Amino acid sequence: MNFRSWAARKLPWGFVTVALVALFLHCHAGWRSILLFDHAAIAGGQWWRLWTGHLVHFGWPHFVADVGLFLILGFMLGVKQARLFPVVLLLLPAVISVAVYFFAPGMARYGGLSAVDLTLLLFVAGQGWQHNWKDWFWPAVLVVYVGEIVLESTIGQGRGGGLIRFDDPEIHVATSAHIAAAACALLMFAGGLGKRAG
Repeated sequence: MNFRSWAARKLPWGFVTVALVALFLHCHAGWRSILLFDHAAIAGGQWWRLWTGHLVHFGWPHFVADVGLFLILGFMLGVKQARLFPVVLLLLPAVISVAVYFFAPGMARYGGLSAVDLTLLLFVAGQGWQHNWKDWFWPAVLVVYVGEIVLESTIGQGRGGGLIRFDDPEIHVATSAHIAAAACALLMFAGGLGKRAG
């Protein structure tokens, strides 16, 4: 088997496609206002924003961090990604956006793949820990995640993107979306996706 055919099969094509769409949108800033999660617009019936808002990013540092981690997770999921991709594409963005809409009504705008990334990161960490309960790495990932949520909720709230600088000074880290991400990861395990995909 030649390297090119092997590499083509190993690429997480669903994740690559989402990354390319996000890149296209990022390079065409005029689309942001039409696709961004906008609380008032969604209340007015623009439901597509529940999905498309996750593809919009606030500056290149935000884009590189979110889309880069999204692609890494696609590679980590490997052959499982084909089974999980419909969940990632259809359910996760909608569930996270609905949670933000109802539980953080003061958040006028939201964008980025970070919450989807964090759901998948928790899912991968949970699977890794299931595979080897003595492995310290995956519990450490889970502890870091919880620590991040605590810091976002206390010290970091309303202070931009922490190490990431957004191109809009009114945007800050969406802790409610990250908490929703943790709930989504638990639901994925409760629904048996971890066992079926593992």
